Amino acid sequence: MTHKRVYIARAAEEHDAIVIGSGITGGYAAKELCELGLRTLVLERGRSVEHGTGYVTEHRNSWEFPARNSQDGRRYKALFDVQRRTYAFGEHTEHFFINDAENPYVEVKPFTWIRADVVGGRSLLWGRQCYRWGAMDFESNAVDGFGVDWPIRYEDIAPWYDYVESFVGISGQKEGIASCPDGMFLPPMALNRGETVVRDAIARTFDDRVLTIGRTAVLTKPHNGRAPCHYCGVCHRGCTPGAYFSSLSATLPAAEATGRLTLQPESVVHSIVYDNDKGRATAVRYVDRTTKEMREARGTLIFLCASALASAQILLNSVSDRFPNGFANDSGTLGRYLMDHHFEVGAVGEIPGIEDRYYRGRRPNGIYVPRFRNVSQATKRTDYVRGFGYQGGASRLGWNRPIRGFGGDLKRALRDAGPWVMRFGGYGETLPSYDNYVELDKTETDVYGLPILRLHCDWGENERIMRKDMADSAAEMLEAAGCRDIRTFDHYTEGALGAEPGLGIHEMGTARMGHDPNTSVLNGYNQCHAVPNVFVTDGACMTSSAVQNPSITYMALTARAAHHAVGELKRKNL
Repeated sequence: MTHKRVYIARAAEEHDAIVIGSGITGGYAAKELCELGLRTLVLERGRSVEHGTGYVTEHRNSWEFPARNSQDGRRYKALFDVQRRTYAFGEHTEHFFINDAENPYVEVKPFTWIRADVVGGRSLLWGRQCYRWGAMDFESNAVDGFGVDWPIRYEDIAPWYDYVESFVGISGQKEGIASCPDGMFLPPMALNRGETVVRDAIARTFDDRVLTIGRTAVLTKPHNGRAPCHYCGVCHRGCTPGAYFSSLSATLPAAEATGRLTLQPESVVHSIVYDNDKGRATAVRYVDRTTKEMREARGTLIFLCASALASAQILLNSVSDRFPNGFANDSGTLGRYLMDHHFEVGAVGEIPGIEDRYYRGRRPNGIYVPRFRNVSQATKRTDYVRGFGYQGGASRLGWNRPIRGFGGDLKRALRDAGPWVMRFGGYGETLPSYDNYVELDKTETDVYGLPILRLHCDWGENERIMRKDMADSAAEMLEAAGCRDIRTFDHYTEGALGAEPGLGIHEMGTARMGHDPNTSVLNGYNQCHAVPNVFVTDGACMTSSAVQNPSITYMALTARAAHHAVGELKRKNL
């Protein structure tokens, strides 16, 4: 069904800067722009949530939910059929997620688009893993010829990693690994006994592999007014102490403290307005979710931080005489080169000999094995390019493990912990491909009048070949640790759900950075080549995907872009 809009003219409000989105990058853009002296409006499509008081399920027990915190049921299939594919969804978090029935998109090929619908966005739901990119990650496109060259190098962003990490608070262990540089770390969380057994075996057996504790945006000591983690294990429900980093716990309060922030929820951005005479964007059109009226906000600077797909949707819908094929789309690459990390592949095995050991608490973190493939001549593969890293961890199976028996035997088995099990799950780099793209549907719009997206994306031959090595290498490490009953797994089946693009929730590309305006949308400061007062700093800007979780890189790029933008504004270049 196609919904038609009636556009209602409204008096435009004036702002120094407009930020679209309040998630990881939108919150950071708001903080920086406000602290640099700009009166900043943040437009957020989702409903308002207050830090702490808005976390309405934070410490509810599973048996207090009507369906015992289930992801299933007819209601979820009707309203959250896509969102329920992710581990973070359930009765405890459904109020943070978008309603799929009201916000459809077309999966031309299977693609899971996980979306929040609240102030703070997915920063309330993310896994909090934070790994710097290495020098090779900014050079790989130029070296192997897949994708365009990044217009920046590690040296350009390293000071901004320092800057962001110092504010966010990242706990982790320094390891001196070039493919995953060390950062400004708080004290690391501890590995458990099973993980130390596997770590030590890897160190004895392999010269090129290191197992370390995850580097995570969860505090291990008081930091910038936020309390350390107390290991309650309900992270995705919200964190009242602010131990895990989110827009609500950190960046938006910092922006608000300046007195220059205007936060406006329930504002669905429709398009960016371009003034042909000025050669600049002058306003943002948005729909008030309550009244369904179209409104307009005017601003000197515009930061688009809605997420890779939502930002592409807005840009593609922002057409004018100057940009008939989408905003700032002189190159024709807008919407193209969509990427995600391919995952759900690896190995699992039992760790014998430590049955007398257990662990306490609910550590909100796992292990990390940084990339070790194609990082040197000795590790170079001839069958695929780029590489992968591993996340995972060790634990003891509990009462819900498969147990055979009846009566007393069953009861005795349930009293005892099960075996130690170690899991390695790979996260692989995806090559940028022109054939992975999004476009606007020509006939279907959502309830706000915005044309819905059609998503075309699949893993390529390089990813498929890499996945076999991801499974085999995981098994090698488990074998080195003396594990038994080792099983490899690969949940990807072409055309089926289980490890499809999007499920990693690391979608990137669609408005990539580059040197050449003929082959990219943005320059090295996340600035539109064709419209210098518009910046895109979310995942849309990425030129390649590397193997690391991307959020800390997004934040570093955002802080860098904000400082550049304000400098250009003061120099009267914008």
